[in-house]
Amino acid sequence: MKRALITGVTGQDGAYLSELLLGKGYEVYGMLRRSSSADVVDARLRWLGIEKHIRFVDGNLTDLSGLMRTFKEVKPDEVYNLAAQSFVKSSWQQPLLTGTVTGLGTANVLEAVRLECPTARFYQASSSEMYGLIQEPVQTETTPFYPRSPYAAAKLYAHWMTVNYRESFNLHASSGILFNHESPLRGIEFVTRKVTDGVARIKLGLEKELRLGNIDAKRDWGHSKDYVRAMWMMLQQDEPDDYVIATGRTTTVRDMCRIAFDHVGLKAEDHIVICPDLFRPAEVDVLLGDSKKAREKFGWVPEIGLEEMIREMVDVDLQRVRRNMK
Repeated sequence: MKRALITGVTGQDGAYLSELLLGKGYEVYGMLRRSSSADVVDARLRWLGIEKHIRFVDGNLTDLSGLMRTFKEVKPDEVYNLAAQSFVKSSWQQPLLTGTVTGLGTANVLEAVRLECPTARFYQASSSEMYGLIQEPVQTETTPFYPRSPYAAAKLYAHWMTVNYRESFNLHASSGILFNHESPLRGIEFVTRKVTDGVARIKLGLEKELRLGNIDAKRDWGHSKDYVRAMWMMLQQDEPDDYVIATGRTTTVRDMCRIAFDHVGLKAEDHIVICPDLFRPAEVDVLLGDSKKAREKFGWVPEIGLEEMIREMVDVDLQRVRRNMK
């Protein structure tokens, strides 16, 4: 039985990855950063019905000694580093925290792996935000990076540290440069979930408008379930490497909103209000990924389309909002 340790286990990707690994017979250890909200921190895992099947361990990316003790005790075969300060907007307000957790935190995890379980296979959650001000119309593993937020800069440091530890210490360390991926488990802070939750509230008469920023920004959106499958597939390869994971289709926030509103019989333009204070200080106008390398190396292809994903998210948010109205 393989043993996996997941940082960020309570997030969207951590929850779906846990579900996937449990289905494959893994022992799954989830690292938790203790907080006063411990009673709700595993909400996504409970939504999937798997919280009792995960072995939780205390840990924090900023505490190297704690990470070393945890890795020494767990002895994982695979380590998935998904934890981060992952809200792009917040990274401008908390740039030092973002750098410490998202950037240096990854270096701490890599160092703990090197010292305590050097044969473990390591996955780093890199981000398409690293491309930022895009240097090529379609982004691949060789496209130059140009980060446009403290979050993206921290992710870029973490990405290159993963490459460095792979080349310096012969770790089986791979990075997945994942483009935007969503689901009903996405946090309300992210635009897709903000839209689907807003559509549900408007449909049920609780709200009249949906306040958004730059709705002409374009993103390559996929489903988290597809993307965590790619994470696992990367670590099954004989040699570690870096892979872009994307759908190859870009869509504006405006069109994504139309899909959500159309699903409940409403017109997006009747409810969207553009709010200038929601624009980013430095915008990433368009992202479009080419996952040819992953497709050719290990056969990964996305299975869930954008329309299906958005409709699923709207339906789940309708259920949530109705339940809270009772």
